[in-house]
Amino acid sequence: MSSSRARALTSTPLPRSEHVLLLVDVINPLDFPAAGDLLPHAWAAAQRIARLKKHLAAQGAAAIYANDNYGTWHSEFRDILAVCQLLPGQRGAIARLLTPTPDDLVILKPQHSAFHSTPLHHLLSKMGTRKLTIAGWAADMCVLLSATDARMHGYEVWTPQDCIAAETSERYDIAIKQLGGAFECSVAAASRPQRAEESRHGTASPPPGSTYN
Repeated sequence: MSSSRARALTSTPLPRSEHVLLLVDVINPLDFPAAGDLLPHAWAAAQRIARLKKHLAAQGAAAIYANDNYGTWHSEFRDILAVCQLLPGQRGAIARLLTPTPDDLVILKPQHSAFHSTPLHHLLSKMGTRKLTIAGWAADMCVLLSATDARMHGYEVWTPQDCIAAETSERYDIAIKQLGGAFECSVAAASRPQRAEESRHGTASPPPGSTYN
């Protein structure tokens, strides 16, 4: 057996991480009908996510990518990543900017929520996680459902409003109100890291493509 194959079969311990960054559908071909509306907001959010990821990694927070497999059941995440990295324009730029590092964890999800029919809760339990920062798209679908499931599992949740994106400002605003209201997630912007623990309620929501300060 070659050394590379032997390494692939070697068990590696999960990192202990009280705080985890959960990246939802950020490796994405964005080829659905309304993707053109989402793309500029996703690109703006992706640049802020990259800076947030670096900031949290320096504090010891692990990162988990929860990604759709887009119906390609015979493919692996690496195949999806390779295809997305080669896409033209902002679609490829997002995949290249947010490419996982060797230390990041990846799970594939069959539906909207990162928790539905995935090992995510099991992984987080093994890692000793109490707090999730959830970023990605779409804010009113996969991000919202992942965040609400996380709250039902008892996690503290931060969905930074400048690191999520939706197709329209109306859908974005509805998601922010739901997250910061009934589901009691923090929606403070990542552009104000010193205020990440501020009140969960009443945080102003900027336009989806607003500038990271």
